Amino acid sequence: MPVADLNEQLCFALYSASNRITSIYRPILKSFDLTYPQFAVLMALGKEDSVSITKLAKRLQIGKPTMTPLLKRLEQKQLIERQSLPDNDRQKNIALTTSGKTLANETQQITEQVFCATGLGAEEAKNLIDLCQKIRPPNQA
Repeated sequence: MPVADLNEQLCFALYSASNRITSIYRPILKSFDLTYPQFAVLMALGKEDSVSITKLAKRLQIGKPTMTPLLKRLEQKQLIERQSLPDNDRQKNIALTTSGKTLANETQQITEQVFCATGLGAEEAKNLIDLCQKIRPPNQA
């Protein structure tokens, strides 16, 4: 029985590329005291602020149990706040604080810095993003 060639495996190509991108992001985000998932929350809220935890979790394709500690850390850093809805005290929306908005406004510069470090051209990156979006489940938000 032949052994599969690691370099011809889609899963390995995506896994190793993801690790590379993460290693590029890590030192950049460290200077902002952020992890990549925290950064992703800021990007999502930068596009649509004051949303429910459920909607935010769906947008990020992260389970709600993962969201709780992630949001707690961002709250401790005073980048987000939970807001009670006037007609429903049990439901909370997540919104950026002033500091969070300032940092969210820097996300484009950070992503451009990472993009440059990949060595991909704009069209190559767009094609790769399109292919990854074709593979992943549709966004439910």
